[in-house]
Amino acid sequence: MSRDKSSRRTDAGQQAVDVSEAQIAVHWPEEGYFSPSASFIAQANLTDADVFERFSLDRFPECFKEFADLLDWYKYWDTTFDASNPPFWRWFVGGRINACYNCVDRHLANYRNKTAIHFVPESEDEAVQHITYQELHVRVNEFAALLRDFCGLKAGDRVTLHMPMVAELPITMLACARLGVIHSQVFSGFSGAACADRILDSESRLLITMDGYWRSGKLIDHKEKADIAFAEAASKGHTAEKVLVWQRYPGRYSSPTKLVEGRDVIVNDVLRSFRGSRVEPVQMPSEAPLFLMYSSGTTGRPKGCQHSTGGYLAYVAWTSKNIQDIHPGDVYWCMADIGWITGHSYIVYGPLAVAASTVVYEGVPVYPDAGRPWRIAEDLGVNIFHTSPTAIRALRRSGPDEPAKYHYHFKHMTTVGEPIEPEVWKWYHQSVGKGEAVIVDTWWQTETGGFLCSTVPALHPMKPGSAGPGIPGIHPVIYDDDGNELASGSGKAGNICIRNPWPGAFQTIWKAPDRYVKTYYARYCRDPQSKDWRDWPYMAGDGALEAADGYFRILGRIDDVINVAGHRLGTKEIESAALLVPDVAEAAVVPVADEIKGKVPELYVSLKPGVEPTPEIAHKVSEAVVARIGAIARPHQVIIVPDMPKTRSGKIMRRVLAAISSHQDPGDVSTLANPEIVDSIRELNR
Repeated sequence: MSRDKSSRRTDAGQQAVDVSEAQIAVHWPEEGYFSPSASFIAQANLTDADVFERFSLDRFPECFKEFADLLDWYKYWDTTFDASNPPFWRWFVGGRINACYNCVDRHLANYRNKTAIHFVPESEDEAVQHITYQELHVRVNEFAALLRDFCGLKAGDRVTLHMPMVAELPITMLACARLGVIHSQVFSGFSGAACADRILDSESRLLITMDGYWRSGKLIDHKEKADIAFAEAASKGHTAEKVLVWQRYPGRYSSPTKLVEGRDVIVNDVLRSFRGSRVEPVQMPSEAPLFLMYSSGTTGRPKGCQHSTGGYLAYVAWTSKNIQDIHPGDVYWCMADIGWITGHSYIVYGPLAVAASTVVYEGVPVYPDAGRPWRIAEDLGVNIFHTSPTAIRALRRSGPDEPAKYHYHFKHMTTVGEPIEPEVWKWYHQSVGKGEAVIVDTWWQTETGGFLCSTVPALHPMKPGSAGPGIPGIHPVIYDDDGNELASGSGKAGNICIRNPWPGAFQTIWKAPDRYVKTYYARYCRDPQSKDWRDWPYMAGDGALEAADGYFRILGRIDDVINVAGHRLGTKEIESAALLVPDVAEAAVVPVADEIKGKVPELYVSLKPGVEPTPEIAHKVSEAVVARIGAIARPHQVIIVPDMPKTRSGKIMRRVLAAISSHQDPGDVSTLANPEIVDSIRELNR
């Protein structure tokens, strides 16, 4: 056990200071700039510096016509933006469109034989599937015919998908979109009970699942979760009509869980009857819902974020083309899960709308070893790579030297999902990007549909730890508690908001419009009776700081703040300071009670492979935090752990660590990827 308890003393003369709830003390120094290469700029989709003038607030909302013009419309819209019922904004009203047509059919003339989806099984002994746009068209049509003619689905119906990362998932989503059926995909790592909540809330007619899938070298029984989900939803008042089960290996049932006669349907068997079927895409109103994306539901009832068809698709197509710089000839790999909004926007709908080749990888990034992602990139010729700081830290921890062993070349890399620490950013740039790839550090949310803040890669220099300015058409502002605007370069952090609506934003919370208004718009609404969009800024719930250069640094959720003797310290900043110690791979901060200061930070760290934990390392970490932030941020303890408790998607479960630090029950940890680590950490913290 290695820890440093030198911070049990209080700092002499330390006085509590009065800081508003929204304002977070910020101590990070500004990092230097990294410029995009001339070769990247030469081939970039967006090099026009006048783009920000075209998307100024003076030109709102008509400027967004540029987004919608990337799509094919059956009928052009009558009204670009309808603000008659704020904040329930409507985009491209009167337009008729189909999302599946825009992602598949319209590409056949020029890209029929081009790969649309590279499906990479986890096992390296299993062949990669290269699904062309022609094959995707055939498979989507056949499954759409099954949904329509065998299941009786029609536009506006809801279906819940509980599917892993397999090619059949985007095929299912696109088949739903072809019919105007609203899909709700649940992350495969979620339990049957969590899936039941979403079936119940959306009143889904079907549950679509898969018998099994590979993870960490094991064929997981996924069908058993469908039985739990169906039963729990039924017990609470909603019974789905059927459970459709895709087979991981067509013609072979891979689950030990028995099929339920009269309810369960093997998709691969029934599909034979629909061979060669073609389904005309349903012409949907632009503002018709495309899908529901539920929050994790860890606090209260899950929120079903309802995303539109026309506005959402226009937004993800434009940002895929211009922020991620996707060309039809690129091979693009987003390593997220389609169960999250990142996968919807930037694995399926965005890349396919711009005729990319998109990679769907079934398994764990570090299985069977940390070289796997780079072998995939090398074999497929991936040149655009998109992942999260969580995954980057895991790859840095398990194989810091692996990227250099492989002959891939990324022109562009994205990071998404949480702020990325400057030290991790630099490893990502130098080791993964080989010092050549441009990086966009994007900030956005499930609710926003697509990127909000990011550098435009050919126009802006990169700055580690900073997301960059608002993208064209997005106008962020930082408010304090009283609604006062905090100026750029002030050094003060507050609540980041967006001044104006945008097409990718969600329309409402499914069946909870009052919750939608209260959560996202009420806080800074200037006049609840106003129909002027300027009076309804969107509140993201994240703390942020705007630097003098207009770049935004996101500090994480406003909740992720520790109030130490009146100083509101952002946990991400403390974690970033800990990562300055070369031996440290991951860091997680949680608050613990202190009689004098109220709360103090407790810091958990895991080390790089081969590094043995010592009291000296723990002390170095503590001193690095003090040196970077100040004595007020000195950790109460630095606890070196063998690994962090993590979800299946790789997120560190800080609530589990907080419970251990407070000597409380961490609750149900059975859904963690590594539940056995909890007892080990508890022993270290006795």
